[in-house]
Amino acid sequence: MNSFSKEEFPHVKKGKGHPLILLHGLMGGLSNFNAIIDFFPKIGYKVIIPSLPLYRMPLLLTNISNLSKYVMNFLLKINVKNVTLIGNSLGGHVALIIAKNRCDLVHSVVLTGSSGLFERSYGYSFPKRENYEYIRKKSQEVFYNPKIATKELVDEVFQIVNDKKKGIKTLYLAKSSIKYNMSKDLSNIRQPICLIWGKQDPVTPPGVAKLFHQLLPQSELHWIDKCGHAPMMEHPKEFIKILKKWLNKFNFKS
Repeated sequence: MNSFSKEEFPHVKKGKGHPLILLHGLMGGLSNFNAIIDFFPKIGYKVIIPSLPLYRMPLLLTNISNLSKYVMNFLLKINVKNVTLIGNSLGGHVALIIAKNRCDLVHSVVLTGSSGLFERSYGYSFPKRENYEYIRKKSQEVFYNPKIATKELVDEVFQIVNDKKKGIKTLYLAKSSIKYNMSKDLSNIRQPICLIWGKQDPVTPPGVAKLFHQLLPQSELHWIDKCGHAPMMEHPKEFIKILKKWLNKFNFKS
């Protein structure tokens, strides 16, 4: 019998029904998925957001493989299977690794601005990290609408890149993500995949989405216009509309 300690695997859970596991990116967090957290529990889904240990792993073990193992162990610990993984940026990459290695745990995957093939280092390299205006500008560049980069978001990025330990671990994770290219793995991932992509994504450009669509056997590709690297933040209503319609195809029982 599995026992569960929230301290061991901190997470947020809301609702009942088919489990949607939300995986944020390297500079992301819980608030990135506010619209999904608010909407899907109301229509018969359980939304679960693990707190990813981006800065809690020992430095030499700080890489995307170990991050993926953490999430796999988390799913086993809370005893959920047949889940839908929803990942943005680095979180999408983690979702793909889990889908490849533990098909028994994963029913389907939703990728938005996912790494795994190619990503520009917008959020990972800050040579002028002590310059707040520089950090603000770099944070804004991730989005089509710069107003999405609120002061709260910019403050959080500024704090991360100016914390020596967090900054180093961020670079370790970013480099390991780039090294873990999945182009040769994607043909073996047979779960249904929904790609929801910003047409103006500057980090994982449209060509990346098209390549994912080409290499993933069971994928659908949906575009959101006037949208950058985080569609669920910039256009939450459109993102939810696409995701809801796609999930409805599977007739999950709540």
